[in-house]
Amino acid sequence: MKIAVINPNATESMTRKIAVAARAAAASGVTIEARTGIGAPASIEGHHDEAMAVPALLAQVREAEAAGVDGIVVACFDDPGIGACRELATGPVIGICEAAVKAASMIATSFTVVTTLPRSVPIIEEMVRRYGLSHQCRRVRSAAIPVLALEEPGSNARFLVRDEILRAVEEDRCEAVVLGCAGMSDLARWLSEETGVPVIDGVTTATKFVEALVGAGLKTSKIGAYAAPNPK
Repeated sequence: MKIAVINPNATESMTRKIAVAARAAAASGVTIEARTGIGAPASIEGHHDEAMAVPALLAQVREAEAAGVDGIVVACFDDPGIGACRELATGPVIGICEAAVKAASMIATSFTVVTTLPRSVPIIEEMVRRYGLSHQCRRVRSAAIPVLALEEPGSNARFLVRDEILRAVEEDRCEAVVLGCAGMSDLARWLSEETGVPVIDGVTTATKFVEALVGAGLKTSKIGAYAAPNPK
């Protein structure tokens, strides 16, 4: 089985980090093909960045399809262009936000999302509503850090995320925490040990969900909304 894990932004160090998380989660015999959104913004922080990243993401989906991948992970917490990706793909396409919040709903009765910048909070709140989990999401919080701070050696970003999780546990009374950025994928285990609650990384969960769907013989439906784009 081959799974393409696509980082929709253009930061190669983040792609490498994401690939490590996906490969650590993947079962024996599963190949992870890591891809980067060449020509996209260096980070995705808001609606504009998301829109600017989608063309590069779709180009990577087309290339992955041509290379014969069995499924695709879109490794950005905004789940950019998911519908368009599914129109192009044969196998399942899973965004890390959908994977993480649905996983959280299966292991806890409540969860909080901890993301990077405050501007991402309303975007994620809307996504949680779209996925039908507002009743279990206690709050979406920001650690007030730029996405690229997660890539800086010596940055205190991990400690800011940890402290926000501790506040979430105390103030929100949540039973689990979802990390609201693919750039946090390397922190999940450490954060769980530091805070004493399940901390869910979407890269890991999306990889396992794709693996499970492919293993079950399921593909993206091509009747209706996810049918291939009409020729123009």
